[in-house]
Amino acid sequence: MKNNYEKKPAVKVDGLLVKGWDAILAIIKSLETSSHIIVIDCYTGVFYDDLKSKFEQIENTLFIDTLSLFKSESAIKKMTSGFMTDDVLFGYLTNLSIHDYFDTQKLTEVRARIQSNKGVTVVFGHGAGIVACGDLTIYADMPRWKIQQRMRKNKVTGLGVDNRGEQFSLQYKRGLFNDWKVCDAHKCTMYERVDYWLDTSIDDEPKLLDKATFFRGIEKAASSPFRVAPFFDPAPWGGQWMKEVCDLDRSVVNFGWCFDCVPEENSLMLEVEGTVFEMPSVNLVYLQSTALLGEPVEARFGKEFPIRFDFLDTMGGGNLSLQVHPTTQYVHDNFGIHYTQDESYYLLDAGKDATVFLGLKSGIDKNAMIEDLRKAQNSDFVFDAEKYVNILPAKKHDHFLIPGGTIHCSGSNSVVLEISSTPNLFTFKLWDWQRLDLDGKPRPINVERGKDVIQWNRDTEYTQKYLVNNVSAIAEGDGWKEEKTGLHKNEFIETRRHIFTKVVKHATHDSVNVLNLVEGCEVIVESPEGRFEPFVVHYAETFIIPAAVGEYTIRPYGEAEGKQCTTIKAFVRV
Repeated sequence: MKNNYEKKPAVKVDGLLVKGWDAILAIIKSLETSSHIIVIDCYTGVFYDDLKSKFEQIENTLFIDTLSLFKSESAIKKMTSGFMTDDVLFGYLTNLSIHDYFDTQKLTEVRARIQSNKGVTVVFGHGAGIVACGDLTIYADMPRWKIQQRMRKNKVTGLGVDNRGEQFSLQYKRGLFNDWKVCDAHKCTMYERVDYWLDTSIDDEPKLLDKATFFRGIEKAASSPFRVAPFFDPAPWGGQWMKEVCDLDRSVVNFGWCFDCVPEENSLMLEVEGTVFEMPSVNLVYLQSTALLGEPVEARFGKEFPIRFDFLDTMGGGNLSLQVHPTTQYVHDNFGIHYTQDESYYLLDAGKDATVFLGLKSGIDKNAMIEDLRKAQNSDFVFDAEKYVNILPAKKHDHFLIPGGTIHCSGSNSVVLEISSTPNLFTFKLWDWQRLDLDGKPRPINVERGKDVIQWNRDTEYTQKYLVNNVSAIAEGDGWKEEKTGLHKNEFIETRRHIFTKVVKHATHDSVNVLNLVEGCEVIVESPEGRFEPFVVHYAETFIIPAAVGEYTIRPYGEAEGKQCTTIKAFVRV
């Protein structure tokens, strides 16, 4: 099959975009005469000191760095300690706001200084929009995936906390449970106030986008098919399949993950006259939640994108860790999250010996199993997974359903399209095959948390009846057929598989649709009423159809015309 996976998909939009610091500062200078107060707000994860040095070049009589107005680092650590907890991985979702970070007295004093200043005031930093209302407002945004890359290199600090010396998992935990939620809530109050958006995701290649172009891109994405920018990551169990299919760097030891639809962490690319502007795709969720998600889905989940697609590549690699995801009650009580990571494994590809570990063997002694897991966690004891867990043969296009509380993992020599609800950290690893992580250290094991959520009734009979290829025919027409492949009745996501050689009609039915082309080199998505531009999708690409699109069609395209293609579609049951 031709390698045509698009790694940098972008929404094309007309408008104003400028590149480079000279051009950006020139635009600001041209607006200085009408801008008594210039506000440059920013997300966490930007190169703060570098940005500050650039904006200090703006001619001013008063320059304010918001960090100088924050509470002390020790006070911030104390304020956030309840959300950080003592756990190496898991915290509790914060209820703090950016206002809580400011020293009230300092804030009052600096506002008086701004009011009395006769020249240009520049307010720069996190929460700058709290300090003053700008005549000119710029926001320097940053996608979470880029923040994570910078965290791994110890290049960025937390919000009001210099935690660059901490291990990555702790930096990520602070971001996920506290900093990103605080910054997102603040950013949502800034959307209408921002005149220009700044992209500094690539070092020394800044790009500035004006307000009209920003909203034009957001509105286009919310009314037509689009893709977020995938990102790839190695794993201790990772494989070699994605290197070939997605044309990745062959010198990297492996790629285990492809995050192809996680809008909270992925980027949305806007292409303006051949130049790409990168921003967090969650901006689209916040600004166009009704059009994107559908009114019933928004009513249930708010401004959260509830469906996640990613790849797990173990071709030439190893087994994933034996694991379990928490139940909804557990994740709510312990982490402040209101739904859990129910999921499924759709086999995008599989070797002859591929397997999936799923569900418990009937009749096992659960106390003996937990005791064996504890011994394996604390000694050189080898846990006998085959004694306790079903090991099922897996072939291409099999679909295994994994509601929260089900013990599971993918075996070696397969490529799993993981279809799940969004929460993406809450995996309790029970056994990791005596394996070290890529940093040479053991990965954290969570037997004690895991034992509290394992659903012991999901034995061999239950697994075979409810969790393995629970496929039923839905409809059939000229050159196509539709099948329901899941998910489990406990899960809010439903999946439909379409196998076709001709055009297939689809409708969103008031829910965002997420699809992947699991067979066939190329298809085209079209609007029967011409409401959006035709959209071409290649093999293994995940794409999103906003609920507002309504009716759309998919048919084989290019070299795939007349040949069999297959899509898997996920949506929220409404």
